Amino acid sequence: MMPLTMLSPGTCGKVVAMHGGHGLRHRLAEMGLSIGAKVLLVRFGGGPVVVEVRGTRLMLGRGMAHRVMVEPTD
Repeated sequence: MMPLTMLSPGTCGKVVAMHGGHGLRHRLAEMGLSIGAKVLLVRFGGGPVVVEVRGTRLMLGRGMAHRVMVEPTD
């Protein structure tokens, strides 16, 4: 298990945990990021983290992305 920010661009992962309060977890769930969701890290560089989840691209701030724990998948 590692933070979403530790994945390399182009790598997929499965969300296994979220570290944060109810508000953060609720907001992420509204965007489609929930436990068990598969995510693809599209871009991680000088700005926000861009991920693709359930066919939609999302931009997350680094702090928020760092609280999403994933397991790398094939």
